[in-house]
Amino acid sequence: MVNIGAASTTRPGQVGLGVSGLTVAYDGPPVLVDVSLGVDPGEIVALLGPSGSGKTTLLRSIAGLEKPASGSVSLGERIVSDHRVFLAPERRRVGMVFQDGALFPHLDVSRNVAYGLPRAERSSDRVTEALRMVGLESMAHRMPGSLSGGQRQRVALARALAPRPGVLLLDEPFSNLDATLRLQVRAEIHQLLVGLGITTLFVTHDQEEAFVVGDRVAVLRDGQIAQVGTPDELYLRPADRWVATFVGDANLFPISSHGETCATPVGTVPLSSPPGGPSEVLLRPEDLAVTDGDDGTVELVEYYGHDAMVVVRLDDGVAVRARTAADLPFSRGDRVGVAYAGSGAIVLPV
Repeated sequence: MVNIGAASTTRPGQVGLGVSGLTVAYDGPPVLVDVSLGVDPGEIVALLGPSGSGKTTLLRSIAGLEKPASGSVSLGERIVSDHRVFLAPERRRVGMVFQDGALFPHLDVSRNVAYGLPRAERSSDRVTEALRMVGLESMAHRMPGSLSGGQRQRVALARALAPRPGVLLLDEPFSNLDATLRLQVRAEIHQLLVGLGITTLFVTHDQEEAFVVGDRVAVLRDGQIAQVGTPDELYLRPADRWVATFVGDANLFPISSHGETCATPVGTVPLSSPPGGPSEVLLRPEDLAVTDGDDGTVELVEYYGHDAMVVVRLDDGVAVRARTAADLPFSRGDRVGVAYAGSGAIVLPV
């Protein structure tokens, strides 16, 4: 069990993180292009994007493991990377947890955690304190090979926290865990980070994980920031079609009118704002109600326990996804009605 009470009393004041105009290239086209992002002191920002979008490269550039072609990185008031300055990773007060934990298999837990500390501090109370934070104080002398996947990731986190960094970077730290353990470890580490008040940038390609952990979410696409906002802002007001489909299920229909409503395969839908040009209307699955009727046929039911997702093939051939209550009375093959039940649909330019 993570010990927040003990941890939260030992951390110094945290600093904010600033990235401005960052461009990173290897031997080919840029991996990051003019990326700017700010993380407030104590804030957790999830960096969300598909594989190859540049998420890990951004983290490595902040940590000092990659040298950008241009742009700057600052921690609080201190610039750690720009066209004149490039501080080594050990001088940045940045902790990083990698996807696989990267523990030394020949060192026990305490020595793995101590490895990130200056030699003079390796025999201090820092190691015990860090292990107490992650609830592994009793496992100090265990070898990494004898630990579960979740325990190994918590050791990696303790190692990153032991030097008392100003900023913590997490690179998909739960992706190698099975589903049940992933949820448990994620909840524990999220609770710990909130208790510590540590400035955190957290990389994931999982939309649900980003929305659960992040105070805000930055969506990265092809090396550029597509949108930054709170989880509800991204979900309810996506910047464009790509963001809308990436952060959740979306039913998208072209708009042929320019008024306050539009015709769709599920009927007339009120718009939150009139379209200003070629546009599509976004209907989230929870905006659609499935009822007794004769609009289409249930093609698929995905049951999640707390709710269900229903795919209905309408008679005009269009398939729509609707989120319903868990006690849905319909099954595959049933004839149903589908209607819009929201208050005003979002319009996206095309």
